[in-house]
Amino acid sequence: MSTPSAGAPFEAVRLQRRALRDDDVLIDIAWAGICHSDIHTVRDEWGPAHYPMTPGHEIAGTVAAVGAAVTRYTVGDRVGVGCLVDACHECEQCKNGDEQFCERGAVGTYNAKDYHGEITQGGYAQQVVVSESMVVRVPDAIELDVAAPLLCAGITTYVPLKRWGAGPGRRVAVVGVGGLGHMAVKIAAAMGAEVTTISRSDAKAQDAKDLGASTHIATKDEGALRAAKGSFDLIINTVSADLDMKDYVRLLRPQGALVNVGLPPGDLVVAPGSLIVGNKAIAGSNIGGIPDTQEMLDFCAEHGIAATVEHVDATDTTAVDQAYERVVAGDVRYRAVIDTSTIRPA
Repeated sequence: MSTPSAGAPFEAVRLQRRALRDDDVLIDIAWAGICHSDIHTVRDEWGPAHYPMTPGHEIAGTVAAVGAAVTRYTVGDRVGVGCLVDACHECEQCKNGDEQFCERGAVGTYNAKDYHGEITQGGYAQQVVVSESMVVRVPDAIELDVAAPLLCAGITTYVPLKRWGAGPGRRVAVVGVGGLGHMAVKIAAAMGAEVTTISRSDAKAQDAKDLGASTHIATKDEGALRAAKGSFDLIINTVSADLDMKDYVRLLRPQGALVNVGLPPGDLVVAPGSLIVGNKAIAGSNIGGIPDTQEMLDFCAEHGIAATVEHVDATDTTAVDQAYERVVAGDVRYRAVIDTSTIRPA
């Protein structure tokens, strides 16, 4: 499925994929997640975009064919592809397993120029061709529809939780109970942390507890944030709205960290003194490299974690347009995934 220009509706088109190179894997896509970043990109809100565009970087499916030099996968394997489809594999960052920081420039799954000068096209399609080095294995314990969002929402939240030490005896707050937030709650709880969710209202309070949170804070309640001052070792901020950082820094315990994975349009403003007193930190976190992504999938399989999803039947292309509007409105519980088998190209 492709969009011809910013704001234009999706169309079912025939997409030409490259012929298999020796190290390539051809994947029959079963499900493709809708990430909020897809919407920003399709609508040309994150800088000039390349059209026509087929978005989608939460891809789950099975291997249909492999190149002559492929050794990691065989036909029929259950696999996934996330936000990246290539990296140099030679620089320090790649060798450390952080392909997302590739010094040559990692290649995004869609709307990116690859090393051969072609513009990449993503997972809202029936098939995709990807180098085996950027493919991960989906454990049998996770169904493909609920695995797809793990390739972005899962890894985006897993990495900062792992890095900043979520675990037994640690208090973790998750700001926003949405596509990213619901995964942060599930993963942090599975790591053994005591989890609190923070949202504007109590509308998702019961959902949050069902996901694994022990407490919910509604910011609309006067004094709610003030009452939680000094409560948390780690705060994962998943929202893409401009928040008053001082309100959230106050929630940290000494040596705590506030980590942003949402991407708001404005600047973060914080008084240095609020960090120095208490040895607190504000940080950002991107996705993760291939080793972390595989580790995350294995962790989720071991702990029975999967994304909570709604299915999108793409027989009628307007279904994807409507799903976009529902994502923007915060009406999806909690990730929409496209059944790519229902796409019918013209």
